[in-house]
Amino acid sequence: MSKTIAVLYGGRSGEHEVSLRSAAAILAGLQAQQDLTVLPVFISKEGSWQLDGVRVAVLPHPGVGGLFVLEGENAGSVIAVDLVFPVLHGTYGEDGTVQGLLELARIPYVGAGVPGSAVGMDKILMKAALLAEGLPVGPYLWFTGAKWLSDKERLAAQVEKELGFPCFVKPANLGSSVGISKAYHRQGLLEAVAEALAYDRRILVEKFLPGREIECSVLGNDQPRASILGEIIPANDFYDYTAKYLDNRSRLVIPANLPERLAKKVRELAVQTFVALDCAGLGRVDFLVDDQHEQIWVNELNTLPGFTSISMYPKLWGATGVSFNELLLELISLAEERFREKEKLKTTFAVS
Repeated sequence: MSKTIAVLYGGRSGEHEVSLRSAAAILAGLQAQQDLTVLPVFISKEGSWQLDGVRVAVLPHPGVGGLFVLEGENAGSVIAVDLVFPVLHGTYGEDGTVQGLLELARIPYVGAGVPGSAVGMDKILMKAALLAEGLPVGPYLWFTGAKWLSDKERLAAQVEKELGFPCFVKPANLGSSVGISKAYHRQGLLEAVAEALAYDRRILVEKFLPGREIECSVLGNDQPRASILGEIIPANDFYDYTAKYLDNRSRLVIPANLPERLAKKVRELAVQTFVALDCAGLGRVDFLVDDQHEQIWVNELNTLPGFTSISMYPKLWGATGVSFNELLLELISLAEERFREKEKLKTTFAVS
């Protein structure tokens, strides 16, 4: 049966350019399928939605389910859509905002729902949720920009005392290492916080933990499964934006060279993290692993991980035995499955 799939990409985010790369790979994979009609919907940095240069919007009208044409000779018409594949990294796409719009329109979509997306995007809320589930999380502090500006010296002293240097400073809501810095001293901390505040009003500061950067891809809904593991050996001091996307000296080692007992534990923690954050479809869980002392820390989970030609998520599944195109088709199937389950739920209540 033929399906029409809208692929959303670009977006109002510091990860706009990464989204373009992911979308190019996903669009090529979907367009290679004979029974799929693919609609590439570009979202500009200003938030304008465009299909082939014509402005469109998702119509939040249950039962219609499609793209509302805003201009041109077809203005006022609706293009029916069976499913949406959001390829939006970061704010206004990976954080539950687009997911909420699609829920209102009752259109199936790939990836986590509103709560999973929102908590998965917010690193501070994510760590709190993981700690509540007893999952291993490294020491951290967080504060708002307003608090930092009014009490900078005290907070800087607290970071130095409780976390020490070096430490990592991150915007609470962003990915692809945008706005992230490694601070080695007090002045570096001040500069790192200023940089992070350009992207978010809430800041996370993490203790530096010695360990290898291990990643695991997760696929599924209520019974997710984990891929084999990969290790990132960054070209720079840490796996920053340049090391991820601009410098080809970083290495991805697949499979990661870990003792099987430790690798098994990492995969188990990846699934537990995915379930704890109420994710669906896909997710990539990033770990720090000290294999000498057999310590594992969950660093974060990405609900819409990169899908570029060099991205770890599809590479790990490829090494596990799931090809890129098979992965796309399974994600579509998982989105439809979750939608059918949600449609069974009651939305009315009457007192007898």
